[in-house]
Amino acid sequence: MSSILVSCKSKSGAEKHYLPAVRGAGWTGPIHLAAPGDALPDLAEVAGLLLTGGGDIHPRHWDPSEAVHGEAEVDEARDLFEIPLIRRAWDAGLPILGICRGEQTLNVALGGSMVQHVPEHYGCEPTRHQHGTPDVPDMHHRVQLAPGSRLRALLGEDVFLVNSRHHQAVKRVAPALVAVGWHLDTVHPETGPLIEAVEAADPARWAFGVQWHPENLVGLKGPAGDAARDLFAAFIKAIG
Repeated sequence: MSSILVSCKSKSGAEKHYLPAVRGAGWTGPIHLAAPGDALPDLAEVAGLLLTGGGDIHPRHWDPSEAVHGEAEVDEARDLFEIPLIRRAWDAGLPILGICRGEQTLNVALGGSMVQHVPEHYGCEPTRHQHGTPDVPDMHHRVQLAPGSRLRALLGEDVFLVNSRHHQAVKRVAPALVAVGWHLDTVHPETGPLIEAVEAADPARWAFGVQWHPENLVGLKGPAGDAARDLFAAFIKAIG
């Protein structure tokens, strides 16, 4: 039976915070946890790829001349493990769900770039997108989804509250992706509002990335919890 491949830094953290969301969405099959240092699995045995949150991506992966920002905490081991994995999964046509760093790595692996430090780029307070913990999510701001997007159709909401624990964000969207969610109160005059969600530009592909942490919200009542459960349920349905 095919498995879900979960790429992570900490397998115990993935087991605690991500696997319950996957199981709660109805997946009864095997789940393979993979971290830097593991051999890349045979994707012929994989039904879908889940990319979890974590540290920052080294800027060399989108611009060799860009220096690492002083506030960045790059995880080069994960970069070297996940970027080739994403490209292989993309070429294989696997359903891909990227969460926080996972959204960012999906974008970079497919040719996009990143804002290395949100407060500096957008001129906002340092804590605007840094609230709560995995165990105690802080519903801090709203996300606006594009009305005609597939993500909007999957989640059933145009606007809803999300938790927010990041200091980097998608800057240039990869050619194979399209931005479909934003925080409209965090805006740069040239790059526009902070991107909170992306999806595959090709409607035949199931690939989505979200900047928030839905795995921490699946137990909540209300639109945010509904959207989180719907996202994981759609991932499981895409896997078949």
